[in-house]
Amino acid sequence: MLIPADDRLMKVFRKRKDQKMTREGACNPIWVFAEQAEGQIQDVSLQLVGKARELARALNTTVEVILLGCGMKDQVQFLFAAGADRIYLGDAPVLKWYEPEIYTQMIVSLAEEKKPEIMLIGSTCTGRELAPMVAARLKTGLTAHCIDLLINETRILEQWIPAYGGLISIICPKNRPQMATVARGVFPRPTMDENRHGDVVMLDIPTNIPGRIQTLQVVRREPETVPLESAAIVVAGGVGAGNEEGWRQIAALARALHAALGCTRPVVDEGWAGHETMIGQSGKMVSPELYIGIGLSGELQHLIGVVSAKVMVAVNKDARSPVFEQVDYGIVEDCRTFVPLLIEKINVYRSRQAGA
Repeated sequence: MLIPADDRLMKVFRKRKDQKMTREGACNPIWVFAEQAEGQIQDVSLQLVGKARELARALNTTVEVILLGCGMKDQVQFLFAAGADRIYLGDAPVLKWYEPEIYTQMIVSLAEEKKPEIMLIGSTCTGRELAPMVAARLKTGLTAHCIDLLINETRILEQWIPAYGGLISIICPKNRPQMATVARGVFPRPTMDENRHGDVVMLDIPTNIPGRIQTLQVVRREPETVPLESAAIVVAGGVGAGNEEGWRQIAALARALHAALGCTRPVVDEGWAGHETMIGQSGKMVSPELYIGIGLSGELQHLIGVVSAKVMVAVNKDARSPVFEQVDYGIVEDCRTFVPLLIEKINVYRSRQAGA
């Protein structure tokens, strides 16, 4: 099913509103793989548990979570508070770091036994590797980078992704589980109910995993700039920057505003910025207080990554650019002229504030 770009968000939101939350006949549970890092549950996993709770109401079923790690028992309550009914907990030193083979084996073995209806995994570095391995072993489908999940009138999971200038709905009507990955920020963090409790099922740790790949050490590097995912202000640039010098001006604006710097795919293709700064369907999701898009056309593949920004501003010299249909404020000007002037005004303002 293909939805034209002009109607994309309206159609999705209308569909969500009109969705029939039928409770006819319970089905097998909905699963969420809860990702952890250094013993802390990641936000995307709590967001997915909240979404799974919503889907579970439509299917009259329960939400179950797989949590693998070491010393994770104190994290269990976060998952119950987010909406989980049961947690399958694998807790052992061998699970402290994500290990592809053992994680895959444990999830696949459990899924073959319990037969979940749906399985949701975060679209993170870990999830993008783990999800396809699990799906291949279970001989089922997988939809990556979903921007919405709905239960349709036939009780099938509709998995919505941006494609071909619009949105398409993907379904997996025969094989189970129906699998999808979703990035951080696509769904809101649920209201946490600390009074919720559930069952904890301890998992046996397999001893016959080949272990061809092992994590020996994890080295974390502090980001040089404000992380995109948590930034209050995001400045995103497109190929309208014109050249590398124009891109450096956009980067200078981000520094002046103490903002995170993001970009579109063409900027990465030009070599002006790294993939880690890309916002959109195959990049990162951002939820800033203020988003400023400079020299970009407003393609869905990029703007789908701007989730719930409170204020959106665009700068583009083409008054007919589609980006102006998506933002709160539009400035029709060549960014190579406008950005240096804006930086100058910001610096003057800051100097006056400092001297006041």
